[in-house]
Amino acid sequence: MTKLLKRLILLAILVAIVLFIIKYINFEDIKNQLLMRIYKLDYSEYVEKYADEYQVDKYLIFAIIKAESNFDEDAVSNKGAQGLMQLMYSTAEEIAGRLDIDLNEENILEPDINIHLGTNYISMLTQKYENINLALAAYNAGSGNVDGWIEEGTLKADGTDIENVPFTETNNYVRKILRDYEIYKDIYDK
Repeated sequence: MTKLLKRLILLAILVAIVLFIIKYINFEDIKNQLLMRIYKLDYSEYVEKYADEYQVDKYLIFAIIKAESNFDEDAVSNKGAQGLMQLMYSTAEEIAGRLDIDLNEENILEPDINIHLGTNYISMLTQKYENINLALAAYNAGSGNVDGWIEEGTLKADGTDIENVPFTETNNYVRKILRDYEIYKDIYDK
């Protein structure tokens, strides 16, 4: 057999293998399996409980947890935000007081308490701003900043120009959460 004939046979075999793979392997399932490893549903018992209680989409809470702590319940930021939902102690203390939860420096890291407080907080922000975009900006940068940006005209009160958030960190944060929120819904909400 000539070299050319051997190469043609090898090429024909490779083409047959590729066609077999394309026809019989479901790439969508493989993609979803990989995405499910990245976009986890850890702590779902707490997320679902409090998302239902405070009427927040559970996939938004999962997206926040993923961005804030990547599901590390012991996470503490360099600014002092703590737990799965990265709450500042003063914010958590204020929310806990309203909810009659006994909060201390140790139990703020407990998933049940942290998710309860964080979900209540994003729910309050969503009600205040009447949209997710501004609520997420406030979750990251604080309501005072968001109120100021709306007041000075940097942001519209309906959140349609969220790309104008002047803090780069917050701008990126909102985009990341919104992207991950859509991915969560795409993977799991079928």
